[in-house]
Amino acid sequence: VQVVESGGGLVQPGGSLRLFCAASGFTISSGRINGATMSWYRQAPGKERELVAIIVLGVDSTNYEDSVKGRFTIFRDEIKDTVNLQMNGMEPDDTAVYYCNARGTYRDDQGHYRYLEVWGQGTLVTVSS
Repeated sequence: VQVVESGGGLVQPGGSLRLFCAASGFTISSGRINGATMSWYRQAPGKERELVAIIVLGVDSTNYEDSVKGRFTIFRDEIKDTVNLQMNGMEPDDTAVYYCNARGTYRDDQGHYRYLEVWGQGTLVTVSS
C-alpha cells in the first residue's frame, strides 16, 4: 500500500498550485467508516517536518497550520478518490517538500480493513520569482 503525491512545481509569489494525493493498494474513501485521516505535511530545508492540513474522513472536518489558514484548502475528490491541497496566495516560506500521509483504518484491495500509516515520497514546491 502506498500514497503518491503529484502537482508540485515552481510558482511565483501570490500564485496558486494544487497538490494531489492518490492511494495505491487501498481506497481513501473507505477511511470514512472509521474516521481515518489524510494529511499534508511539509518540510523546508533545514527545518522539521510540520503538519500543514488534515482532514478527518467521514465528517470531513479540517484543520490547518496557522500560517496557511485562509490560503490553503484540503479536500477530497470523491470521483478520483484523491485528497488534494489547494494552495493560493503562495509565499516564499511555503517552499518545501510536501508529503501526503494516510493514517487510520482503511480497506485494502483485498477487501480487508486494517490500520495503515502510509507516507508518500513527497513533491517539491518552490515559490520564487
